[in-house]
Amino acid sequence: MTRDEISELAAAYTLGVLEGADRARFEALLRASDAEALAALRDAENTLVDLAAAAPAPPPPAIKVALMERIAAEPTASRAPDPVHPAPSRPRALWPAILGGAMAAGLAAVVVGWTVSSTYEKRLDALAHDADQLKVELRNQQAIMAILRDPATQVVVLAGLPPAPEARARMMWHAHTGGVFVVTGLPTPPEGKAYQLWAIAGSNAPVSAGVFSVDANGTGSLAVHPLPGVSTVDAFAVTLEPTGGLPAPSGEMYLLGKS
Repeated sequence: MTRDEISELAAAYTLGVLEGADRARFEALLRASDAEALAALRDAENTLVDLAAAAPAPPPPAIKVALMERIAAEPTASRAPDPVHPAPSRPRALWPAILGGAMAAGLAAVVVGWTVSSTYEKRLDALAHDADQLKVELRNQQAIMAILRDPATQVVVLAGLPPAPEARARMMWHAHTGGVFVVTGLPTPPEGKAYQLWAIAGSNAPVSAGVFSVDANGTGSLAVHPLPGVSTVDAFAVTLEPTGGLPAPSGEMYLLGKS
């Protein structure tokens, strides 16, 4: 067992929250007069006393009552005698000092220190997830820049129709790589509804280019994949459809733009 592990067990033991196999292991070290375990226990108790004495504010009554109940229920023979600090005097010296100080602040500081090692790995996982998200966003930005640099890219401006006259949108479209659609000024769709983008080519039936939503400011975007069988687009339109979209437009048209 490493010194850090012993320190964590000592902190939990001092707080009275060490249970099960961990408690049995630590108490075995105390009974064996293990030097590191005894030193860690004294350090944890001293830290708790110092933290409690550092702040003048008294603890909330509920915390004091809960701790007194825990102390009364804890077997007095569970801890090995300490030759430097005899067991009979330690509870009288330690716990009144704790209860006379800022109990909540002291306990919180010790618990935070004790749980740092257990939360470190979770923070690393969160950072790794954020890094993956940034990589995805970077790839998306690179794809957008590639589309904008290509001379074959069409930029179609969509204007708002009567349901949303203030709405405006742009579609950067490339037949082989897809495109990017951005919009602003659309009203928030009612529950169970979403906006659907359509590509219109000649007299053919409109082809769905995807479903999107907007934020509270009416702003939204959509990455459009290449559309099978669609090489040129004469117009793009936006309608209000059921959430998830439909194979053919059925709702009112909110935006329309011709290439």
